[in-house]
Amino acid sequence: MIWTLKIECEWGRYLEEECVRIFEIDEESSLYELHLIILKSVEFDNDHLFEFFTGRHFRNRKPLFSEDAWDFDYEKAIDNYHQMTLNEIYPLPKGLKLFYHFDFGDDWIFKITKSRKKPKSPDKDVEYPQLIESIGPAPEQYPAY
Repeated sequence: MIWTLKIECEWGRYLEEECVRIFEIDEESSLYELHLIILKSVEFDNDHLFEFFTGRHFRNRKPLFSEDAWDFDYEKAIDNYHQMTLNEIYPLPKGLKLFYHFDFGDDWIFKITKSRKKPKSPDKDVEYPQLIESIGPAPEQYPAY
């Protein structure tokens, strides 16, 4: 089935304007694929560590694969991101949201919200994921200050 996801940049060292991207995406897409989709949609280089986590807001985080931040194994997490699909994540427990954290220095934080719209069957003439709406410019990953 095809879902609609809203991906909103909530925080980043150089975030100046609203940045929202809305995609139609296959529910079988992996978290790693979602990572690549987000980076492409904001024109960022894939040159930093990243993580997915849940929380009520981005400052209240609960890692997906480890309860203890000191027990975080990045290589194992990447393997898990390749294997875990969106339909394994959703529905999230009540009150929790999914977040994507890219570049642990500049701290780009994206909130990922699954639409309440009814999932639809894939259109054979459409290549998914498909960007269906873009609000605001992409933030500059490395502005020249």
